[in-house]
Amino acid sequence: MKKIDIILALVIGEVIAWFFYGILKNLGFEIRFLGLILVIFFPILALLGIWIAWLLGKKFLWIFQAAKFLLIGALATLVDLGVLNLLIWISGLAAGLPFSIFKGISFIVATCSKYLGDKFWAFEKMEKIGIGKEFNQFFIVTLIGLGINIGAASLIVNVAGPQFGLTEKIWA
Repeated sequence: MKKIDIILALVIGEVIAWFFYGILKNLGFEIRFLGLILVIFFPILALLGIWIAWLLGKKFLWIFQAAKFLLIGALATLVDLGVLNLLIWISGLAAGLPFSIFKGISFIVATCSKYLGDKFWAFEKMEKIGIGKEFNQFFIVTLIGLGINIGAASLIVNVAGPQFGLTEKIWA
């Protein structure tokens, strides 16, 4: 396992922990020492998972790549939710057009981080030739995903509205 794998696993675990903690705080969860537990536990868990995948990946390379891919996916998911929660927290708006705009912003930030993490770490594609064409294809697929993502989230938040006695902020 390379040093970069160790460093990135620890950093990604730490970033996931902070986003997760921020989301829980924004939703009103108050658990004593939660932040401390998360910022210690998540990086160790991420590193342990990558290390086990690296050991298994000596026989089957795809296992190590899949583990990095999954860790980047977890990061992108928490980035999406974290940015969305941050925008809701800053603005105090959790529905309507602002929610749809916030969802679009969070999706784009998360998708770009996923693309870069997968390209340069999970699959280690370092070539620069054809990157413009590759990014254009990625961007088209992202726009389709963006439409689906904003559409589904807006339907749930703006049309269905809060369910099961949840507040608008928690529902969003």
